[in-house]
Order: sequence, then structure tokens, then C-alpha cells
Amino acid sequence: MKRLETLAIIAHDMGIIFEYLGVITLLPLIVLLIFGERDMLVPMVSVPLIFVILGLLISRIPTREYIPQLSVALAAAALIWVAIAFVGSIPFVLGLQMSWTDSIFEAMSGWTDTGYTMIRTVDSTPKTLLFWRSFMQWMGGMGVIAFGIAMLSRSGLMQHQLYRSEGRSEELMPSVVSTGRRMWVIYVFLTLLFTGIVMLSGIPLWDAFNLTMVSISTGGFTLHNAGMSFYDNAILEALLIPVMIVGALPFKLYFLMYMGKIKPFFKDKVVQLILALAIVGSLVVSLDLYIFNSLPLERAAREGFFCTVSAVTSTGLQNSDLHWFAGPLIILTILMMIGGASGSTAGGIKANRVILGYEGLVWWFRRFFSRGKTMIPFRHEGKVIPKKITEVELSKNMLIIVLWVLTIFVATILALHLAPTDFETHEVVFEEVSAMGNNGMSLGYMTSDSPPTIKWIFIFLMWIGRLEIIPVLILAMGFLTGFEARVRGK
Repeated sequence: MKRLETLAIIAHDMGIIFEYLGVITLLPLIVLLIFGERDMLVPMVSVPLIFVILGLLISRIPTREYIPQLSVALAAAALIWVAIAFVGSIPFVLGLQMSWTDSIFEAMSGWTDTGYTMIRTVDSTPKTLLFWRSFMQWMGGMGVIAFGIAMLSRSGLMQHQLYRSEGRSEELMPSVVSTGRRMWVIYVFLTLLFTGIVMLSGIPLWDAFNLTMVSISTGGFTLHNAGMSFYDNAILEALLIPVMIVGALPFKLYFLMYMGKIKPFFKDKVVQLILALAIVGSLVVSLDLYIFNSLPLERAAREGFFCTVSAVTSTGLQNSDLHWFAGPLIILTILMMIGGASGSTAGGIKANRVILGYEGLVWWFRRFFSRGKTMIPFRHEGKVIPKKITEVELSKNMLIIVLWVLTIFVATILALHLAPTDFETHEVVFEEVSAMGNNGMSLGYMTSDSPPTIKWIFIFLMWIGRLEIIPVLILAMGFLTGFEARVRGK
């Protein structure tokens, strides 16, 4: 089947998603009016205008009736995220006269909730653009496709596949439309609730709202060049820790709590693993900073707990320059690679895959040591899974993990050869894991002064990491070998 003809199959739904993005991206104009930043009018109006025009054009591409394969939806998701990065970069080009590379980097970092920035002077940046950065992360955290589908009045095969292609598998309501809407209601409620709580630290509403948006979305953009160190507020850091954790946990659990089902939250293995990693990791890192990095106990605990939680939740906020010995940095690298839960706003390999990988390893060893023809069942989430399904799912799970590690390995080799640096190899790996895990914690390796080739490597890592690799590979293979789709009724 021809490539363009295949892409036309999903053009209608992609166009509708862009149209709704055009409407929701009008919100930053409210900030523009409040602060009277009229010179930001053209840069900010360009975003919703382009989204609407783009949506109207591609949604009217003529197409035949086909039943789209999941691979087509995966390719569509990859294309959508490329498009929003290019459109989202325009305010930085027009408003700050940044280069296209830096602007696309900033937008991709925003939409993917990564938190790296190419803006040299954040403190003097117009508030409208600062809000645009926070808003991109807030929208990207829940997912732009999830938002578009939530606005639809129907739910069909294409919507379901697009929803899955963005790394989501919640099936709480009769349709993905209902699921998306409920998730967004919960998301907005939690954002407003935590904004009020964060204000208890004494910071202004403006700061509290932006920090809550980037924390609940596990983003990482801040309003100042010094980041969290600008506030030097231990209470603020303590209040942001639960916000980051909430963003990294499965949102389906909040829906169940809303329905009065509290027990599943505390019995969920993913919740238990993330909390265990956060607590144990914080204690180990804090102890390491106190003993081997010679930090005062209070400072070691403050930096250790905040940065560790930020790493495991893939948020990217940091109250330290991270110029530590290798030990705690390696721990943070591992935690950033694991990331939060599937169905959350977090990035990384996902805690769910770590659990499934562990259960699969135990299952395989139990089979090796079983006697005779004894059948060893595989249990996951309290259910016995058939052998054929188990082997396929475990293989897919391990494939993602292997591809994740392989991508970091190749990116590291490219970075070290294309742009030799004084940074140690483990520090370069730290930064690349931070990018692909959509974290944004930095040692100072990735800055606005970095070579363009390294910036594009990081743009790719942020993109492929947000989509969990497979959609990007499907898109590339589709352009090379073609896609497939079934004619409706056949």
C-alpha cells in the first residue's frame, strides 16, 4: 500500500486533534493580557492559528475506508509529536529570536516533559513565554493525543489505537473518550489542589502555579536560571516531593479512589516499587553525600531526598548542581532509567516493565529447576497468564528494555566522537539517560552553547523516549517498506 495513502487513513483524527490543540493553546493569551506583554501577541497567536489551519487541511484529505492497523496509529503518534514540537517552537523563534535548532529543542523538551532549556536568561524571559513552557509540559504530561481524544464525541477503533500508541492502556470507562475526559478532570483538580498546598511555602501564586504544573506533569522547567536554588526554600522542596510522586503514579488509581476504591492504591505493586525506590534511594544517596561528598548532614539529606525523588519520578527539578562523586550519580542514572509508572506523566522504561521483567526472570528460573513435565504457571497481578501469551509479552517487554539501553549506548558513542568533552563518560551517560527518560536533570553538559549535532541527538532522544521507542521505529520502517491496512469489510 502506498505510504501517503496509508497516512491519509489517520489524517482525519490527526486533524481533529490539531484543531482542539488550536483551541486550548489560546490559554497562554490570558497570561499575555494579565501582564500586558503585547509584543508577545504575534508569537503566541501563531501557535493556535497554525494548529487550526493544519488541522482543517489534513482532516479534509480524501481517503478510502480502511481499518487501520496498530502500526499506522503508532506512526501517526510519532508524526503528531514531531508536528507539535515544530509548531511549539515558533514563539521562541519570534519572541526571543532563538535559532530554529534551539527553539525546536525547547519545544520538544517542553512537550515531552524533559526540562532541558536552551534559553540563556530565563529570569528576563517574558512571563507569557515562561507560562508557555510550563503549559507545554502540563499538556504533554497527560498526553496531547489523550487530550484530543477526550474532546471527541465518539470513540472508535482509530481513537483506541492512538490512545494506546501514546503509551497508555487504561480501560476504566466504556470508551477511551470517557477515560480521557475523566483523567483530565482528575489532572486539573490535582493541579489546582497542589497549587494551593505549594503556596503554603510562602512563594507567590505565579511561582506556585507554574511549579505545580511542571511537577504534576513530571516536567522540570523553572522560572529562574538558578532553578530551585533560586528559592533556597526547604519547605517548598518538601511540598513539591509529593506532587512529583503523584505525577509518577498510575492515574487510573486516582480514578479508582474517586470511585471509592481505596485498597487497590496501597496493594498496587507499581506504587510499592516507586515508593520503595524513592525512600531507599533517597537514604542511600543522602548517606553517600554525607560520608563521601563531605556535605553537612542537613544539606546532604535535603539534596539527596529532593534530587532522588526528582530522578525516580522523571521530573528533573534539582536543588543541587550535582557535582558529586560518581556513586550517587550512578544511582540517579539507574532511577531515571526506570522512571515512573505506565499511565502516569513520567518517562523512563517504566516501573511496570521492571516488575514484569523480574516476574519473568523468576518464572524462567522456576521452569529450569522444575522436575519432569511439571507446569509452572506465570502469575501477574494475581492472575494466571497462559504460556503462549506470557512468552510473547515477556519478549515484548524485554525488547523495549534492550532497545532503550542500546539507544543510550549508540547515542553515547556518537556524542563522544562528534563533540569531545571534558565531562566523564558516566556524566555524558547521565545526561543522555536524563534526556531519553524525559527527566531533564543536568550536570551542565547540555546547554545553549552545546554543538548543534549534540542538540539534535538530544532532540531525538527526548522524542523516542516519550513515545517509548516503538512508534518511532514503526514510522521509520513504514517510510522505508510501507504500511499495511485492511480494506473495511474484508
